[in-house]
Amino acid sequence: MKRRHFLQTCALGALSLSMPAWAQSCPLLDFTVRTLDDDKEVNLCQTYAGDVVLVVNTASFCGFTPQFKGLEQLYAQYKDQGLAVLGFPSNDFAQDPKDEKQIKDFCELTYGVKFPMFAKSKVRKDDADPLFKTLATAAGGDYPTWNFHKYLIGRDGKLIGSYGSSTTPEALLPIIKKALAAKA
Repeated sequence: MKRRHFLQTCALGALSLSMPAWAQSCPLLDFTVRTLDDDKEVNLCQTYAGDVVLVVNTASFCGFTPQFKGLEQLYAQYKDQGLAVLGFPSNDFAQDPKDEKQIKDFCELTYGVKFPMFAKSKVRKDDADPLFKTLATAAGGDYPTWNFHKYLIGRDGKLIGSYGSSTTPEALLPIIKKALAAKA
């Protein structure tokens, strides 16, 4: 029994040594995604490792769409301290039928969104993209049930919390400030 445990530990150790350091530090974000209305791909972990990251599924025609304003305010005020707000438009709830160029234009022109926005995503449990499956699994199976669901990840790469649509960006400010003050 001890020998098997020792071998498993050695195997895990060897695996972790072969993984890049950034992948070990943020397994929740070890995904490459395409930016909105662009062919540019971004590895979230390489780009945001060590940051406090707020991942949000968004929509243009939702009662919660005005949260774009609060999300942009958080991003503008705290990005230099290490906050990343990442938007992922989704039409899973039939409230963002626009194409990606229209979504990008809407976000920028209506709400002045400058935080990173990524390609349209699937977020519902049965069809969720790998990023949202990983986040929901880390949150105990808490998949988005509507638009503007939020996942907050700390500098250490661990999930701080999962917040439903009715939790405003402003309500997360005390949690975000605490996370920004923490060391990775």
